[in-house]
Amino acid sequence: MSMFCYQCEQTAKGTGCTVSGVCGKSAETAVLQDLLVDALKGIGTYAHRARQLGRQDNTMDRFVLEALFATLTNVNFDPARFEAYLAEAAQLRQRARTLYEQACQAAGRPTETPKNPSVMVQPGQTRAELLRQGEAVGIAKRLLGQGPDVTGLEELIMYGLKGLAAYAEHAAVLGCEDDDVYAFAHDTLNFLAEGGHGIAELLGRALKVGEVNLKVMSLLDEANSGTFGQPEPTQVRITPVKGKAILMSGHDLRDLDALLQQTEGKGVNVYTHGEMLPAHAYPRLKKYPHLVANYGGAWQDQRREFDAFPGAIVMNTNCLQQPNKSYQDRIFTCNVVGFPGVRHLVNRDFAPAIAAALQAPGFPQDAPAKTITVGFMHHAVLGLAGKVIEAVRAGKIRRFFLIGGCDGAKPGRNYYTEFAEKVPKNCIILTLACGKYRFNQLDFGDIEGIPRLLDVGQCNDAYSAIQIALALAQAFNCGVNDLPLSLVLSWFEQKAVVILLTLLHLGIRGIRLGPSLPAFVTPAALKVLAEKFDLKPISTPPEDLAAILGD
Repeated sequence: MSMFCYQCEQTAKGTGCTVSGVCGKSAETAVLQDLLVDALKGIGTYAHRARQLGRQDNTMDRFVLEALFATLTNVNFDPARFEAYLAEAAQLRQRARTLYEQACQAAGRPTETPKNPSVMVQPGQTRAELLRQGEAVGIAKRLLGQGPDVTGLEELIMYGLKGLAAYAEHAAVLGCEDDDVYAFAHDTLNFLAEGGHGIAELLGRALKVGEVNLKVMSLLDEANSGTFGQPEPTQVRITPVKGKAILMSGHDLRDLDALLQQTEGKGVNVYTHGEMLPAHAYPRLKKYPHLVANYGGAWQDQRREFDAFPGAIVMNTNCLQQPNKSYQDRIFTCNVVGFPGVRHLVNRDFAPAIAAALQAPGFPQDAPAKTITVGFMHHAVLGLAGKVIEAVRAGKIRRFFLIGGCDGAKPGRNYYTEFAEKVPKNCIILTLACGKYRFNQLDFGDIEGIPRLLDVGQCNDAYSAIQIALALAQAFNCGVNDLPLSLVLSWFEQKAVVILLTLLHLGIRGIRLGPSLPAFVTPAALKVLAEKFDLKPISTPPEDLAAILGD
């Protein structure tokens, strides 16, 4: 059995994983994911047509989001879970077809039989049959049939849609949904299933994914702040506290809220990890005294850090690595996350993880206290707008740098640490997502009382960075591209891809991207992006800073 996957930055040899994923994904899981994506195209084909006739189904809408999310890098490695997704997808595809046919009958219209093969294949009855079907619809097959340019741009759209689905799912679990987003997801799945599109049309659709994602991220911002309060600058302890311990890693704030409620009064301290760090800035979450600290750094260090953590661990979204045996009995997954042999929690019942934390030794003593400051989302930063604008006009702030994005294990990411260290002291650094762990413990000082390092939050909080940029442009009566603002981004997986598409949709030019360019973006596509948006790869920190600052 063969696989082909190039959806993340660390893909083998910079071209594609063909035996197993560098992330740890097995060939079986990769092929089943390909088949699931194909099945979702089938659902989208019928659901899109039904919507055009005024019929929709929220069960299908939510399933498409969750299933796309499950195929992101470092989310779900469990082939048995994908078999279950495929069985459900087959049922929902038939349900979508029936919905469409009923809509046609009610409208007095003849039904259309879509020609794309994704609606024709019924799932195999055994894993071996499913794997044969998955190989038949995988990327390698399409590369042979239509070449790398078209296939790569189709995958750019799909990876953007996967990232959009993840953000939309985060918002939906907090009750914030928009039917236009579901309609677009089905429309785009239908678009990809139909095929036959040229490069210009494919690039246009990719930018449309970025446009709709802006709406999704606005929904997510509303969901988080509406549920947990407006984030505010907060000092967060990053050293352990004596006592029993449970750690939550991922992005889902609702899960953390449920865990804090369920651990209250049980003598268990709760720690955040990775992209959960910004949770400490939300009033509803930080009111819990047993939310004591953030532990560790970015996702790629988790094996070493989790091995040393003397408690239970819960992974609630992406960024899971293959667990070491030393802690496999005290790590748990929930939501879309999965790994063979790791216990999966359902319905936000964290009792098994709490029991494991109580059985583990916990931290024997307090470590010396050390803190960092988080919580500079757009509401907080715009509260400083007057001081910031005055400092810019007085020449005390020369430039803003957004240095953020995903972290990863592949070499080359020390660039971002060095770049941040070399940024002139009269410049402000905005950062977000786990890439900030490369430099967020460094002391950058302040300018007129304004911290030089402003932590905007998770990758989920990219909307905040966009709103800050738009507000500054309005204040200075100019376009975003005319601001003294430079974006130096790191990417790893599909949520970073869709954020980049959103920035390009907004017309933002001159973005520097690294540590390497996506393997699925061919030279022909990159040429178009470079000409239209001045998108460019990073080089070295001194060279890039000199080019940006004109030194």
